[in-house]
Amino acid sequence: MDEPKLELALQRYQDAVAALDAARTDLEVEAAAALRSSGATPEDWSHVSRLTGWTEQELRRLVDAAHQVDLP
Repeated sequence: MDEPKLELALQRYQDAVAALDAARTDLEVEAAAALRSSGATPEDWSHVSRLTGWTEQELRRLVDAAHQVDLP
C-alpha cells in the first residue's frame, strides 16, 4: 500500500468536499437574498429556480430559513 498517495488522495477529497460545502452555502445565501427583497417577482423565483435547479418549494424553505436566522 502506498500510504502517502492514499493520504494525499484523502486530503484532496476532504478539500473538495469543503469547497463544495462553501460554494453551496454561498449559493443558498445569494438565492435567499435575491428572493427576500421586497421587489422579488414571480419571474425572479422562476429564474432562480431555473438557474439552481431547485424547486419553488425548496426555495421557499431556503427563504424561510434565511428569515429565521435573519440573513440579508
